[in-house]
Amino acid sequence: MATVKPYSLFTEFDISLFKSGKHYNLYEKFGSHLVSVDGEEGTYFAVWAPSAKSVSVIGDFNFWLEGEHQLNVRWDESGIWEGFIPNIEKGATYKYKIHSNNNDLKTEKADPYARRCEHPPKTASVVWDDDYKWQDKSWLKKRKKHNALDAPYSVYEVHLGSWKKRIDDNNRSLSFTELSEELVDYVKEMGFTHIELMPIMEYPYDPSWGYQLTGYFAPTSRFGYPDEFKLLVDKLHQNDIGVILDWVPSHFPEDSHGLGFFDGSHLYEHPDRKRGYHPDWKSLIFNYGRAEVKSFLISNALFWLEQYHVDGLRVDAVASMLFLDYSREEGEWEPNMYGGRENLEAISFLKEFNEAVYKFHPDVQTIAEESTAFPMVSKPTFLGGLGFGMKWMMGWMHDTLQYFAKEPIYRQHHQNDITFSLAYAFTENFMLPLSHDEVVYGKKSILGRMPGDEWQKFANLRLLYSYMFTHPGTKLLFQGGEFGQSEEWNFQQSLDWHLTQYRVHKGIQETIKSLNKLYKNEPALHEQQFSVDGFEWIEHNDAQNSTLVFMRKTSRPANNLIIACNMTPVPKDNYRIGLPKSGKLKEVFNSDLKKFSGTGNYKNISIQSEDMDWNFRKHSVEIKLPPLGMVVLKYTK
Repeated sequence: MATVKPYSLFTEFDISLFKSGKHYNLYEKFGSHLVSVDGEEGTYFAVWAPSAKSVSVIGDFNFWLEGEHQLNVRWDESGIWEGFIPNIEKGATYKYKIHSNNNDLKTEKADPYARRCEHPPKTASVVWDDDYKWQDKSWLKKRKKHNALDAPYSVYEVHLGSWKKRIDDNNRSLSFTELSEELVDYVKEMGFTHIELMPIMEYPYDPSWGYQLTGYFAPTSRFGYPDEFKLLVDKLHQNDIGVILDWVPSHFPEDSHGLGFFDGSHLYEHPDRKRGYHPDWKSLIFNYGRAEVKSFLISNALFWLEQYHVDGLRVDAVASMLFLDYSREEGEWEPNMYGGRENLEAISFLKEFNEAVYKFHPDVQTIAEESTAFPMVSKPTFLGGLGFGMKWMMGWMHDTLQYFAKEPIYRQHHQNDITFSLAYAFTENFMLPLSHDEVVYGKKSILGRMPGDEWQKFANLRLLYSYMFTHPGTKLLFQGGEFGQSEEWNFQQSLDWHLTQYRVHKGIQETIKSLNKLYKNEPALHEQQFSVDGFEWIEHNDAQNSTLVFMRKTSRPANNLIIACNMTPVPKDNYRIGLPKSGKLKEVFNSDLKKFSGTGNYKNISIQSEDMDWNFRKHSVEIKLPPLGMVVLKYTK
């Protein structure tokens, strides 16, 4: 047997924190670490396997033979196996061969804390470190301002594998390095404030889109090395673009090299199948009540914030974590200790996760993908909330897409569908999402949902986006939506970039650019985006004309905006709206401009209010409302 020298990165305090679920930097201890021991270079390995009879490191350095490098179990009953192996260098591939005490089972597992993994379908871990020199100091100093709840927050959601492919190079995806140029330049040009990356942690199965993770601490090797992913984040920061990562603490796959049944026991997953198996995704569910598992997950969240400088985490499938009966029939779940359906351990975990994130990184954001009416998701834990910074507004997404899919003649009968979101818009810090989930599985692209002929489809889409950007809340748009992708998203193909050469698609692109600029430049659209003080209806009952008129407000009334929407293809040349005061107004946005591929015929150049009662206000004005269009007005100084 080859020599494995006794060595440890753990102190007794580390072990105490780990066993109590309070160690949030486990990646500094577990995994493989290049170290020097007594003047000898090599690698230290540490893995948690309390039900193991023996643990060997197998790899390309010992011909994958069990027993050549057998780790030592710690004396403190922590279940940690560790040791220093000389002469193992950066780039060595390895796994843990675990012989279980429970059932004499032998398994080969990837390192849960590996910083790099082999390119799928290969499944080994890779000894790795890097000394990347960050150049985003300026961004980090000011990102608190960019991530603030009263700042513009417009997110471009991206699946790196399909954003753009090299058709002339075997249809391959762009590398992290190529993306650091092309993607960064594009996002900056379009004016988005942030980018959200669908999961980039290592995953074995492409059709999972990254939502079935096996390498929680490793950027996927599909697009390059870890330091090259750091380069992508760095370049985004140097261009004042924040980075949000999709994070998946809700479930993990049963792949033989992954976390499932790790040491011959239910180590990471809940042992009760009713709580430890997800029927929808055929995957395992973490045991949120186990202290060491909580430490693993929270350490992982902080790892990406600290080691990769990311600016936020969008937490996937929160609803599936909160409820014991999520996607389960009667008899397939058991109530909690109080007889309820809430998963008390998961709720406690989510609160602890958010507290840890905001304690160590108060200038980032956590965002919940949560589709139920669970209360106070984005309220602080000290008030009884879950502690997220924001929550996806799934109700707005559903109602808005349903409304816009209707032929305009029928919209008069569904006025409440488009206005209902304002009844609860300020109960949470809502983000308005038009995400990847809305353009797959036969739902059509966002453009494909719009009714009418070509002109109406594109006018409807411009109107939808204009309404989205002036509605209270932050914004998220999935790749391709910003130029009116015609087909559904296909993760195996590039976006249809050739469409941008056509006037109507280019018009959608120009609309998004202008809306991002408007959102940034007009304080009324972001300063009070989560407050009832930032919104006021002027007219929401004119169902016959299918129009909406509302105000977006700031603490300085001079910066308030008046927004009017015409949800029909019939132009309204003299549409009267009530005003909060007398004065002269100017048009600061019109979705029907020619540069957006609109008609350009219904502009409001400069208009003076009249002392005529309308909409229960003493002042009013007649404006031109373009067909399937929106105008934004502002008082002149």
